[in-house]
Amino acid sequence: MSRENALASGCLAQKLLLAEGERWYVARTLPQRELHAARQLANQGFRTFVARYCKNRRHARKLEIVSVPLFPRYIFVVVDRTRDRWRSINGTFGIDRLLMYGGEPQPVPEGVAENLIQATDEGGNVRFDFHLKEGQVVKITGGPFADLVGQLERLDENGRVRVLLEILGGKVRVALPQMLVAPTREVA
Repeated sequence: MSRENALASGCLAQKLLLAEGERWYVARTLPQRELHAARQLANQGFRTFVARYCKNRRHARKLEIVSVPLFPRYIFVVVDRTRDRWRSINGTFGIDRLLMYGGEPQPVPEGVAENLIQATDEGGNVRFDFHLKEGQVVKITGGPFADLVGQLERLDENGRVRVLLEILGGKVRVALPQMLVAPTREVA
């Protein structure tokens, strides 16, 4: 993880640290209203986390990388049930309902939201660091070379990788953001 990523992740993690009595809960949102619902909850004094990741989107013959919810229609909300008026969450614009069990809000297991927050980069997207090594066989997960397999030649501290691909009978080196590369298997 680069220093900038560590600092950004640390800032977000610091902002979302839980105090005594607070827990993470999950609220179901209306379709495609995760960010709107998070803003509405923030206006009421609730802290939220919308887990997002980068993915490819093809539209009108264009390929672009967009940030989308990791859990569509769900956001994390910090609530202290003894202090906060948690029932107001259900009446918030963009919220369908708070996930409940037996008439009470169901807390998220400890560590789930915290680990996702720690893995978030400065762009607000969850990184899936795979502990890549030079020489490893990798699959490109996004961008114009999506689904191609190649050999990882170089990693740098700026979050970029160089991959050697075999395309049309030749070898081509491409430079990509590390977040677009995932391991397939280890090289012997």
